[in-house]
Order: sequence, then structure tokens, then C-alpha cells
Amino acid sequence: MEWAPALDKLIVLCIRPLWRFLIRSLETRINDGIRTPEVRVIDEDGTQLGVMTPQQAIRIAEEKGLDLVEVSPTATPPVCRIMDYGKYKFMEAKREHAARAKQKNIVVKEVKFRPRTDDHDFEFKVKHILRFLEEGDKVKVVVMFRGREVVHRDIGFRIFEDVFSRILDKCIIEKPAGIDGRDMHAIVAPRLVEVPKKVKAPKSKETETAPSNEVQNA
Repeated sequence: MEWAPALDKLIVLCIRPLWRFLIRSLETRINDGIRTPEVRVIDEDGTQLGVMTPQQAIRIAEEKGLDLVEVSPTATPPVCRIMDYGKYKFMEAKREHAARAKQKNIVVKEVKFRPRTDDHDFEFKVKHILRFLEEGDKVKVVVMFRGREVVHRDIGFRIFEDVFSRILDKCIIEKPAGIDGRDMHAIVAPRLVEVPKKVKAPKSKETETAPSNEVQNA
């Protein structure tokens, strides 16, 4: 349609100002970027300095070599704090990095068996499951059936029992073996190992120094 490009352009022109407004609203305003008539100011030590114009607050901050940062823009009037903004952003980024480093993405690995899996392949797959668990990942154990094998569910349950008997000391069963379509599957997760608390050695009693014998002159 001939009017479609014009409509797309009109939509973009209408949305762009809103998008810019949303971006600006998410940005932290500092110093001259604070445009409200009045602000409530908190000193770097947490002292309430009261309500004043942004220009007055900026002069106080500049005298201390610091910045005026808007910390609560929705308050009436907005609340600003005097601080070292560069140091604040650095510490904030450092905290976010530390939080991300502590997080571990849990990955669900998948190991598949067949009713006719031979002993060598079975042992090989069990070793894979143990390795995944040691790496902190969950494992989805699947028994696949083809054709008429699907009527022999008892074989599938026996496979799960054999697998679990070899890995239960390293895992917990998060989802027991169940039927899913033509296949059967279960999910196991790493077992949390409790780190034994260190027993503090009892403090040695201070040895009492025996009083020295004074040598008396005859």
C-alpha cells in the first residue's frame, strides 16, 4: 500500500519524543541538570540542610568540591544529596559487578538412554551425569522409546533405578521419573555439600609467671 511508508514514518515521529522523555526520566540528574524550582538538600554526612533553590545547593556542593545529585525525583520537592558523583558511580558499578560474579547460571544438561543401551555406553553416560553435577549443573535424564519399545515402560523405570543408584550420593532428585509423551525423564540437581564449621581452638591460658626469688645478702 502506498500510504504504509507514510504511516510508519508518522508512528516513528510520534513515538520518538516519548522514547526520549523515558530515557531522560531514567537518567540521574546532577548539578545544572536539576531544573526544579526548589529541592530538599541532604549533606554528604546525612545532615538535612532544608529546602532551597538548586543554584544555592550547587554553590554549597561546589564549595566542598562535590556534586548535587537528585536521589528522589518523585518527592515534593525532589530530594538531592551532596556527594562525589564519580565515586558514587564507581562504587555502584563495583557492587553490581560483585553481585553478578556471585550469581551462577544454572544449566540443565541432558543425557539420553535407550532400552537397549549397552553396559559400556551406560557407564559412559553415568560418568557424564556425575561430571555435570560436579560442575554445578542440573541434569535431565531421558529414556527414549521407539516403535513398540514404548509398551515396555518397566525397562525405563529399571534404567532410572540403576542410574539413581550410582549418582544419589552426588545429587537430589528434583523431579522423579515420569512419562512425557513417548519418552520418560527425570531431573536431578547437585547435592549441596555442607562445609564443616571450623572448630576454634580453645584459648591457651596465660601462664602465670612465678615470682622471682630475691637473693638476700647475708
